[in-house]
Amino acid sequence: MFSLRNFAYKYQWFYNTVSGLSTLTVGGEKRFRSLALEGLEINQNTKILDLCCGSGQTTKFLLNFSPEVTGLDASFNALERAKTNAPQASYIEGLAEEMPIENNQFDLVYSSVAMHEMTTQQLTDIFTEVYRILKPNGIFTLIDLHQPTNPLFIPPIMVFLSLFETETAWNFLKFDVIDLLKQTGFNIIKYQLYAGGSLQVIQCQK
Repeated sequence: MFSLRNFAYKYQWFYNTVSGLSTLTVGGEKRFRSLALEGLEINQNTKILDLCCGSGQTTKFLLNFSPEVTGLDASFNALERAKTNAPQASYIEGLAEEMPIENNQFDLVYSSVAMHEMTTQQLTDIFTEVYRILKPNGIFTLIDLHQPTNPLFIPPIMVFLSLFETETAWNFLKFDVIDLLKQTGFNIIKYQLYAGGSLQVIQCQK
């Protein structure tokens, strides 16, 4: 099947264009990145981890809330771009499912449309790791894909997944993220759907 996935990752301008267009359903990129933070208390001392930070677009956004932002990603090349996009942040190269981070280090872990890239086993391991590195009462917040509840949004997300995503994304639409988070030990404090149900925001607490 034809895919634009590799092209999007190779050419940052194309990735940014697609990313920007896809956020229009919720009012634009700024609001998209804000959805997972709504209602959370964040100050200048809040230690934030941008999980699977990629090229640092979300990392840069998070710096508006706190200077204590760290980006983690498994890709050296992505981290090099992130350091250019958001040089004020700190960065760690490592796998989300085996983070080179000590226990109880962060107040907030943020994941922006990254978990749908993972297999079920990876999700299990990642949520366990997030729980481990969060401080007591720390927050894990994520925004990611969801099976649309409005039929009008089904064709767009099907086209998007066909062109840009792999099998893990299709599986993620059917996956019960809430249940796995609860199994890991998290308490769910917010669960809300946006864009005709094609996006889900989950906030949970250690």
